[in-house]
Amino acid sequence: MDQFLQQLVNGVSLGSIYALIALGYTMVYGIIKLINFAHGDVYMVGAYVGFAATTYAGLGFIPALIISMAMCALLGMVIERVAYKPLRNSTRIAVLITAIGISLLLEYIMMYFAGAEVRSYPKLLSAAVLKFGDVIINMQQIYIILTAIALMVILQFVVRKTKVGKAMRAVSADQDAAQLMGIKVDSTISFTFAIGSALAGAGGVLVGIYYNSIDPLMGMMPGLKAFVAAVFGGIGSIPGAMIGGLSIGILETLVSGYGNSMYRDAAVFAFLIIILILKPSGLLGKNTKEKV
Repeated sequence: MDQFLQQLVNGVSLGSIYALIALGYTMVYGIIKLINFAHGDVYMVGAYVGFAATTYAGLGFIPALIISMAMCALLGMVIERVAYKPLRNSTRIAVLITAIGISLLLEYIMMYFAGAEVRSYPKLLSAAVLKFGDVIINMQQIYIILTAIALMVILQFVVRKTKVGKAMRAVSADQDAAQLMGIKVDSTISFTFAIGSALAGAGGVLVGIYYNSIDPLMGMMPGLKAFVAAVFGGIGSIPGAMIGGLSIGILETLVSGYGNSMYRDAAVFAFLIIILILKPSGLLGKNTKEKV
């Protein structure tokens, strides 16, 4: 039982990071029906921005987190305006290929400027641990979970209670009708990319703290797992992305704890196949009909 509880704690910590990344996927898809496969590499950029802020500027955890979120928000808006906006009326395959191209571009730009080697993240948080019997919770896990919860609560407030949040929901429901009602659709889409990318940047800093290492290719696998989380929760659903992220994190740690850590990635993608067969719309997703 103690081992199960320990893996559960580890899974919630890891799942909180996946949830933050998955929120970016699901928000962008909810607005313009785009799977932004460059999102995982925005998260990688966030990790490097946090690393630079702490290593070279000597900043603490909170300032580094804020700077990383701000830089990634700006990056997300630039990507949307330069790469996706001109293709908004193009075929989905054209936009998908562009997203993959942006992903590779970000990886190799980071390799050019920061090098391809793995870098160790500085120790930003206390190394203290809390023990509950044989279950150990360290302060890093507590900070990760609390930070993720705070950001998710803020996101829910923005989407549900603010004017820009109402505009986002209107554009998600019907772009043409929203535009006729005076909503600035282009600005709303850019703001959506900014929020999603900011959350990915926060996830990058948190994962650097959690694993204590970063590299230019680190965004690929977590990005795909966050996509699985978004699909499981129901892509386009913000609560679904949160639930999906936590579920994938717990699944991964349980497979590592009770089976073999080499199979944890396979377990996640096998889970995706099962979801797509049994419930393609996801846990909280809605079935939609498309006219041919």
